[in-house]
Amino acid sequence: MHLGVNIDHIAVLREARKSGDPDPLDALGICKRAGANQITIHLREDRRHIQDSDAIHIMKHSFLPVNLECAIAPEMIDIACTLKPHRVTLVPEKREEVTTEGGLAILDTQPLFLEAVKKLQQNEIEVSLFIDPDFDTVKKAKALGAEWIEFHTGKYANLYAMLYGNLSKTHHSIPEFELPRKTLNRMLKKELETLAQLSGEAAKMGLKVAAGHGLNYQNVKPVVAIEAIEELNIGQSIIARSVFTGLEQAILDMKTLLAR
Repeated sequence: MHLGVNIDHIAVLREARKSGDPDPLDALGICKRAGANQITIHLREDRRHIQDSDAIHIMKHSFLPVNLECAIAPEMIDIACTLKPHRVTLVPEKREEVTTEGGLAILDTQPLFLEAVKKLQQNEIEVSLFIDPDFDTVKKAKALGAEWIEFHTGKYANLYAMLYGNLSKTHHSIPEFELPRKTLNRMLKKELETLAQLSGEAAKMGLKVAAGHGLNYQNVKPVVAIEAIEELNIGQSIIARSVFTGLEQAILDMKTLLAR
C-alpha cells in the first residue's frame, strides 16, 4: 500500500512562532529516503500552515509526486493549475474548523465540481475527491470524472479512539461518547465493513481509492487490510511521532504497518 506523507504539521509548528523553522522543504529528502510514495500538502484558503511559497518550493524540489489538497474555490483551482501538482484532492473547508470535519457535499453542488474537475484535467492534473463513505457519493464522484476518491476515515478513527482510550472527552461534538462500549464496538465494525464494501464498489467503477484522516499507528492496520484501498495519506500522527523518533524513523514505522 502506498503512503502519502502529509507535511502540513511541520508548517503548523513553524507558524506557531512565525519563525523560519522548521521548514517543510527539509522533509522532502527524508520522506523519499524513508520510502514514502507521495508528498501531501493542504494549501488552505486561510493559509494557517502551508503558505504559497511553501507550495511553490515543494513543487519545484520534491523528489516524489505531490498531492495538493485544496478547496473548490476558483482562486484555489487557479493556483493549483499554476502549480501543476501530480494530483489535486478537492476537500471541504470551514474557517472555524480545527481540521477537516467531513467529506465533500458533491451531491448538491455538481456544477461547481464539474467545472473544477474539467479545468484541472485540462491542465493535466489528476483529480481526487475527498468524500464520506457513502454509495451515492461514490457514484457521483465517478459521474464527475474524478480519477480518484479519498475516503474520510474520521468517523472510524473517532470510534476506535473512544473504544481504546486515546480520544479526549473534550470532543463534546461527538455524541457517541455516551454510548456503551458494546454499541461502539458494533459501530466500529460496521464502519470498517462500509469502508471495505464501498472501496470494492468504487474499484469496480474504475476509481482509484485512497483513505485518510485520523489514521495513526494504533488504528491503521484494519484499514490496510482493505485490499481495494491503494493509498493512505497520513500526516499528524507521523509528524507527532517524529518529535521523539525523527521523521525518517516515524515514516519507516508507518511503512512497516502498511505492508501487506
